[in-house]
Amino acid sequence: MTKTVFITGATSGIGREFAKAYASKGYRLILTGRRTDRLNDIRGKIGDNCRIITTDLSGEEDCKKLLQEIDDEHIDIFINNAGFGTAGIFLETDLDKEISMVKVNDIAMHILFKCVLAKMNKQGKGTILNVASSAGLLPAGPYMATYYASKAYVVSLTKAVARELKEKGSPVYVCCLCPGPVDTEFNSNADVTFALKGISARQCVRECLREMNRRKTVIVPTLRMKLAVAFQRFVPDSILVSMVGHQQKKKIYAE
Repeated sequence: MTKTVFITGATSGIGREFAKAYASKGYRLILTGRRTDRLNDIRGKIGDNCRIITTDLSGEEDCKKLLQEIDDEHIDIFINNAGFGTAGIFLETDLDKEISMVKVNDIAMHILFKCVLAKMNKQGKGTILNVASSAGLLPAGPYMATYYASKAYVVSLTKAVARELKEKGSPVYVCCLCPGPVDTEFNSNADVTFALKGISARQCVRECLREMNRRKTVIVPTLRMKLAVAFQRFVPDSILVSMVGHQQKKKIYAE
């Protein structure tokens, strides 16, 4: 029987690359995003074995409506990818944009994670990947304060649920992806310019899939980022937060 992968935020970047990767493996796809034209474009490129659902996940009711849409579907893999960022001095950043970000990055992620997990638990198997960020592994991120906090929520929730499932002996596998800079539309949406060179979305997805095969809970692509994560354990939080703030400030004021 053909397996099905469900991907949110599939219209660009990491989500789009996951769609292409799973299509090449013969999976049936269920793709969501806000832009119907882009979803149709992806379907045109990867074939008809693909269902598209246009939705905006910034509202709880929209999340619940999406869950109703896929209620009869057997989901083998769920890539919980929808999200975006914003940057700037917290005193000056736009509150509405920040609240919208928290709704997508955390509340929508939480609702879909919990409900698809329950569905997979009933099925007796399944895999869920919550897309976070290396930002979620750091104590704080000055000049991207809300974004860093939102991704820390994703990492913490995923790690806790993974442990619960392990103790329960559940056949469902959950994990989170924590990449460093990735060359996607994230930059323009967050009004930043990366201070460090990013990897391609294709490389990010390729390395993530390899680590998923190894059943890792927290997946950090590239050796450089793995070393950076290991290094931070030896740095006091006050110094680390100052270092992170310095890097974020360069993103905002880069020309």
